[in-house]
Amino acid sequence: MDIAELARCGGILACMQIQDWQLPNGVHAMCTTRYGGVSLEPFDSLNLGDHVQDDPKHVAANRNILREQLRGARPVFLKQVHGTHVLHLDSQTLDGTVADACYTHNPQLACTIMVADCMPILLTDSQGSIVAAAHAGWRGLANGVIENTVETLCQQGGVSPHKLRVWLGPCIGPSAFEVGAEVREIFLKADANAGRWFKPLSSQPDKYLADLPALARERLRSLGVLSVAGNDGGDAWCTVQQSSRFFSYRRDGITGRFAACIWRTR
Repeated sequence: MDIAELARCGGILACMQIQDWQLPNGVHAMCTTRYGGVSLEPFDSLNLGDHVQDDPKHVAANRNILREQLRGARPVFLKQVHGTHVLHLDSQTLDGTVADACYTHNPQLACTIMVADCMPILLTDSQGSIVAAAHAGWRGLANGVIENTVETLCQQGGVSPHKLRVWLGPCIGPSAFEVGAEVREIFLKADANAGRWFKPLSSQPDKYLADLPALARERLRSLGVLSVAGNDGGDAWCTVQQSSRFFSYRRDGITGRFAACIWRTR
C-alpha cells in the first residue's frame, strides 16, 4: 500500500472531535492523536511536525489527512519558539510563520498548534465571531502567552474576557512534569499563590512536580475568563502516560507532534 492509500485509510482514525466543549454555531475544533498516519517509528504514525527529522513525504501525507478532517478548512502550521507573539492569520499567511499563538476572523482558516508535551489552548467567543489558539509550555505560560492571546482576542473581537470560551488540550501531566526550583520561582514572582501547583519531590531536593493545566486555569481565572473546558490534570490527559495516544518529547526524546485546531465555517 502506498502513502496515498495509507493516508486515505488512516484518516478515519486520525482526529478526535472535541466533545467536552460547548462551541457556538459555525465554530469547530479538533485534536489529533498519534493514530491514523503514515509515519514510521518513532514518529508513528500521524506526525504533523516537519522539524523532527521525519520523512518529509510522510509529514506531507499526514498533513493532508488532517486537511481532509477539517471540512475544507486550511490548517496554518506555525514555527513555534516558546514565545508569546500572537499572529493574525489571513489567506496569505504561510506555514512556518514564527508565532506561538494566532487568531482569525476568516472562515476556513484553522488556527493550529502542534505539541508533544506543551499544552495547546483553543479559544473563541460566545458568538463564534473569532477563533484563536495558543502554544503554552511552561516558558510561554510564565511569560504571558495566555495574557497576550486573551488581550488580543478581546481587542480584535470586541468582547470581554467573560464572553470567551477556552479549551485546554492534552499536555504533560502533574504526575510527570518534573521541574527545578528555578521554574517554580519564576511563577511565584508573578503570583505568590502559584506555589500550590508545585508538589515537592521528597526524593530529589529542589525538584517539583508542576501542574501545567492548573497554572493555565489560574491565569485564565485571573483574567476574568470563566468558561474553561478540557484538561483537568487527570492521567487521561497526560501525554507522558498516554503513550499509545499522544507523542511526548519528555518520554521519548525523538518523536512526532500532534495538533489541536479551531476554525470557523461561516
